Amino acid sequence: MSTSHGVTFGDDSVGTRADQLRRTLGRRTEGRGVALLAVVLVVVVILEPLVFSAYPVTLSRIALVGLVALGLTVVILMGELDLSVASTAVLAGVVMAQTDNIAVGVLLALLVGVAVGLVNAFFVIKVGINSFIATLGMLFVLRGLAIVVSNSEPIPLENISFAISFGLPIVGPLTPRIVIFILVFLVLHLFLTRVRAGREFYAVGGNRQAARDAGIPVDRRLVTGFVVCSVIAAGAGAINTLERTAADPTSGSTVLLASFAAAIIGGVALTGGRGSILGTLIGAISLGTLEVGLTLTGVQVDIQQIFIGGVLLLAVMTDPASLRAASFSLRTSLRGLRGRSTDREPTPSHDATAP
Repeated sequence: MSTSHGVTFGDDSVGTRADQLRRTLGRRTEGRGVALLAVVLVVVVILEPLVFSAYPVTLSRIALVGLVALGLTVVILMGELDLSVASTAVLAGVVMAQTDNIAVGVLLALLVGVAVGLVNAFFVIKVGINSFIATLGMLFVLRGLAIVVSNSEPIPLENISFAISFGLPIVGPLTPRIVIFILVFLVLHLFLTRVRAGREFYAVGGNRQAARDAGIPVDRRLVTGFVVCSVIAAGAGAINTLERTAADPTSGSTVLLASFAAAIIGGVALTGGRGSILGTLIGAISLGTLEVGLTLTGVQVDIQQIFIGGVLLLAVMTDPASLRAASFSLRTSLRGLRGRSTDREPTPSHDATAP
């Protein structure tokens, strides 16, 4: 009997640890990002291993997409969208290039981000426009402003020497863009996981009315989220302008889709309340590596968008909530079909004249 109890205890402890591991993994949202990253790395190793030799290019692409995606994550966690990030980055770069003082130019670019974030928040909170529509309108407004301000032509920076030095590595393969990306990631990660105001972003996205009832300043959090998102996008535009040594009003067309895809692939739910900065980082690494790999294999930018769009659709379809909804819809449809087939079965007729 004692031996039996001993064996049972051992099995129970193993089962308990396994259950704890499953619960821990179940709470994480980065599974799809990790799976995609593994697939991308395997495919790249087989088809284009040069990606790992050209790691400065790969890291720079990851940093550009990742910066915008990190800002988007803050807004999406609250159940909102910001489609104007790419145009914000372009306009910030154009404004920055208008002055020959780099420090003043960067400050002006960040102020553009603050202004755009406040305008987006105003339309969403005060006017009551859906964030998708509000930021879609801002996308076109900002793009038009960038074209008007630049006269539809690239604007070269006055201080070319500083711009060139900005693109050079400072520690190993790490350029200033990559270092800034890492710092932004760490700050946002700590803010959303360790600071009360950051954790309240999840509450706002999970159940907004419950958050209001709990005393959380929902409107203030929304303003903060939109401003943070736009400022990071403006910073990404300034950094991109420095590395290109010129502001191009027609650039940034691929950033919006890639940054959204990075956040969604990383497990950030479009409905809000679920996701992590770490997941967005994993998604950005996956997409940045994929884009560089496709570029080195000679795939055109337009075709790359097809790949990224397909990956995004796959990520949305494999979201656990989407799978549960599809499963429920399928079961409901099958039950309905079985019910209709039962209703159509002929009932046996009884002949009243039969003996």
